[in-house]
Amino acid sequence: MGITLSILDQTPIFPGETAPEAFRHTITLAQRAEALGYRRFWVSEHHDSNFVGGSSPEVLIAHLLAKTERITIGSGGIMLQHYSPYKVAENFNVLASLAPGRVDLGIGRAPGGLPRSTQALQRGVQDPPTLTEKIVELEQFIHDKLEADHPLAGLKATPLPETAPELYVLGTSVASAEIAASHGLPYVFSQFINSDEEVALQAFAAYRAQFNEAHGRRPEAIFALSVIVAGSDEEAEQLAGDQKLVKIHLASGRTLTVATIEQAEEYGKQSNEKYRIEVKAPEITKGAKETVRDRLLELQRKFGVEEFIVTTAVPDFQKRLRSFELLKEAFAEVSVSI
Repeated sequence: MGITLSILDQTPIFPGETAPEAFRHTITLAQRAEALGYRRFWVSEHHDSNFVGGSSPEVLIAHLLAKTERITIGSGGIMLQHYSPYKVAENFNVLASLAPGRVDLGIGRAPGGLPRSTQALQRGVQDPPTLTEKIVELEQFIHDKLEADHPLAGLKATPLPETAPELYVLGTSVASAEIAASHGLPYVFSQFINSDEEVALQAFAAYRAQFNEAHGRRPEAIFALSVIVAGSDEEAEQLAGDQKLVKIHLASGRTLTVATIEQAEEYGKQSNEKYRIEVKAPEITKGAKETVRDRLLELQRKFGVEEFIVTTAVPDFQKRLRSFELLKEAFAEVSVSI
């Protein structure tokens, strides 16, 4: 079983950088990913943040499609809870019409920002449908299969592209895996957000066991993780630096991952709930080419996946770029199918 490699880029804005510089890095990375033969290049959605630039993935995807020729470009992911499925379908149908067969539509469950930004995005919206209901409606619009008894029956999310965007469900829990399975959609488990391997195993097991094959599709499980590859294990360790994984646990039972302790504290204040902040070392697969290759092969065997979506948070852009180059070299050297 070969390994397919893809990239998730969050357009990080590191200290001393500007947003335009961060976007230029994303463009350069997408072009280099295409040249190196990566399968897909996804961008994320974050709001009200000084640390990431991608607040409008649809706009960024359009630009990246124009700056590349072959690589699939997509969202990792659109935070559908904030939006009308109809409008999201329209946006991605336009993209898929501009670049047939090159557009992915990944759907995320997180808010993508602090409560204040969620309030702004959902301003004026009362009693919104559940995320599951929105995913169902989005898929119906994407494939022009709105049910006859739907209140909007007959409505089309034009233009209707020759090749519809590929829909993916992103998550970090068994619940998200069950959503993907029930609708027969590909599933991506984000280990760089939830590093609990037991949860990942349970999520993939539930996904495969409950997968709905009524639409003629087969399970497609993908593993997203943080990776740093360098000339040596010691250099990779240095590049990882003192990165922290910051989580906020709300009294309502929700747990969210944010960029900094300060952001977690601000989230807690805006939520008007009691909260607890947890800080721990992130799970990063790091090292020289051989070290990282061995680890990914181990993860492949453990989780039964054929594709990894890799994100790399290294402030020095040239070293971040080099990490992706070395990762491809690691598998090319042993003739593993990419």
